[in-house]
Amino acid sequence: MKDFSLRGMGVALITPFKEDKSVDFDALTRLLDFHLEAGTDYLVVLGTTAETPTLTCEDRDAIVRFVVSHIQDKLPIIVGMGSNNTKALIEEITSFNFEGVHSILSVTPYYSKPTQEGLFQHYKTLSEASPLPIVLYNVPGRTGVNMCAETTVRIAKACPNVIGIKEAHTDIQQVKDIVEQTPKGFAVVSGDDPMTVELIKQGGVGVISVLGNAFPKEFSAIVNNALKGDFDKSEQAFEDLNECCHLLFVDGNPAGVKCALQMMGYVQNELRLPLVSVSGKTEMALRQELNRFIGIKK
Repeated sequence: MKDFSLRGMGVALITPFKEDKSVDFDALTRLLDFHLEAGTDYLVVLGTTAETPTLTCEDRDAIVRFVVSHIQDKLPIIVGMGSNNTKALIEEITSFNFEGVHSILSVTPYYSKPTQEGLFQHYKTLSEASPLPIVLYNVPGRTGVNMCAETTVRIAKACPNVIGIKEAHTDIQQVKDIVEQTPKGFAVVSGDDPMTVELIKQGGVGVISVLGNAFPKEFSAIVNNALKGDFDKSEQAFEDLNECCHLLFVDGNPAGVKCALQMMGYVQNELRLPLVSVSGKTEMALRQELNRFIGIKK
């Protein structure tokens, strides 16, 4: 397996479905080829954007095996694995087939709202059991709990196989504290597309993106220019994508990006309940924005 860092643009890959809601592996092939050609730096499979809570154990295993087989080590692969049941998560991780996978992205325990000490003990226990490096994922807007910078730093220092964090809290001071206080080599990446350039300004190294599903070449260029220090160019380029990025989330994720990818000819616009397709109003706005952006590119 190739050396890997979280630097650059990773994509939180969607799971395409057929009309009968089964996994559409033909569409998945198209998506993977799209990313192989577009400059995506790595893929995150079975994340939130993949509608993982709706996937069966058989689905999850089949998707990971398919992605690993198709990618053939041309891109690093991270697999999402998280739970608010630490014991069950460890059992899942220790029994899962991770052949061809680089690391695990593990979201903070959700709904039960553990204390900061509970979060620390959860990740410490997870790190001791994991066969792979771990990337933390803090997304308080979804989980109901914020893992503060002090806890992230504590985990990074206590758990050598925790290699970074996908940080989706919009408090830039929290990002700065993590960057400044974690050990050398600990990677901080954005979990929120619009804050990516600002996060890189503060010492972050990239993004795990939803937007990158549909615009991998364009968003990769934005990230790479920011990493080179050309922030004006990055910010100007993101302005062209900003409204489209906004529309992807109006009716929830991944409903927006699946709608966009359907318009681009990659997937069917199918989701598993409780998620549903975007409203007609959002679809119309998204189609207009996509047409406008294609016009800019020309």
